[in-house]
Amino acid sequence: MSTQIALSAELRQLIETRLEQTLKGIEDTIAKIVEKQELDPQALQEELKSLEETFNLLFQKWTLEILYSLFLKNAIGFGEFKRVLGVNSRTLSDKLKLLTNHSYIERNVTDGPPLRVEYTLTQKGKNTVLLALPLLYYSTSS
Repeated sequence: MSTQIALSAELRQLIETRLEQTLKGIEDTIAKIVEKQELDPQALQEELKSLEETFNLLFQKWTLEILYSLFLKNAIGFGEFKRVLGVNSRTLSDKLKLLTNHSYIERNVTDGPPLRVEYTLTQKGKNTVLLALPLLYYSTSS
């Protein structure tokens, strides 16, 4: 999944402009919240610590690849995940359970025969993918 999407200069400029607007809006909103709440360093540290579990989950190996695969394909079965990602069964099974338990994806079982299991993104998973795109874009651009 390391294939980069080629963007025209015009499209790239449009994306960068929209991302800059979005980032500025987020920055302004956070500044207003911090100003109104008057967060002291201890409270800020506690707030950041509460985000640690989510960051650790999202940046584990295979997590974003699974979420992006579902974003692009809508629904994927276990076998297709293995083929697309090249991940072993145990690791994939563990990651899918973890993402399901944290409500990023849903596991859908279709009665058979044969029994079929597919995974889809929840709204939380879709929003996570959309929010991670700017981060990945900026971290890979020069």
